[in-house]
Amino acid sequence: MNPLSFLSTSLFDSCQSCMVRQTLLNFVTMRRLLLKLINRAMLTGPVGHMMGSEAGVHTNSRRRLVVGLGNPGMNSSRHSVGMAVLEALASRLGVADNWRGDRHVSGEVIVSDIQDTQIVLLRPRLLMNINGVSVAKAAGKYSIKPEHILLVHDELDKPLGKLAMKQGGSARGHNGVRSCVECLQTDVMPRLRIGIGRPSGKTSVDRHVLGRFSQEEQEVLSGVLEESVDILLSQLTDKENVQSPVSPPGGRLASQTGKQRERLSAPRKDTTTGQT
Repeated sequence: MNPLSFLSTSLFDSCQSCMVRQTLLNFVTMRRLLLKLINRAMLTGPVGHMMGSEAGVHTNSRRRLVVGLGNPGMNSSRHSVGMAVLEALASRLGVADNWRGDRHVSGEVIVSDIQDTQIVLLRPRLLMNINGVSVAKAAGKYSIKPEHILLVHDELDKPLGKLAMKQGGSARGHNGVRSCVECLQTDVMPRLRIGIGRPSGKTSVDRHVLGRFSQEEQEVLSGVLEESVDILLSQLTDKENVQSPVSPPGGRLASQTGKQRERLSAPRKDTTTGQT
């Protein structure tokens, strides 16, 4: 091949690569824009104006919203590990049978008390990419500020078994968190990130996150759920964390002792039942 032909071929290949990258970039940009429009369209009004009849309850107590991000009907997938953590928390609190559907928040909720803090647990019934709609509606109904909303979600960049608290900031590519940021119009929400690791070999990221944990991974997961609940209870009952939560360096927090766990796991159960 003469030098001119080689140069022409190289330029052609380079142009093709640029066009492919530009097409992918345009697709991602349009997809994000579309999701943003969907998120906003599904909200009937600003969060502050969605206050329901339950907003004035427990005026002498702190109120916190804990959200397990995920896809409805896929609680056993890696992407919905946040929902699995919420189920483990509900079991620890003795309120696992109290889930009730609430169409006003597009999700399932449990309302319970830990010491002098009222806890609202939320499992959105919307797809991960629009979980924020459910979160914003619940925040409005229960009159909970964004900084008092704790998101629990999967984290690709951490291996299974690693946990980290993050105090606000960008979504870091997580569509569920991005939806919450867009719907609440702020990124101050603290987050418990549950490592699920990146896919190995030629497995795509989508297939990896939507897939179920392997049998070997499930053995690790049981310990992860236990420690995640310990961290959540620590965050929810520590008055300093409630007033000004801070992310620990390195991310991972030490589990509490059995006596501390027993003390924190004796809430006053919510007696509200039925569908809303």
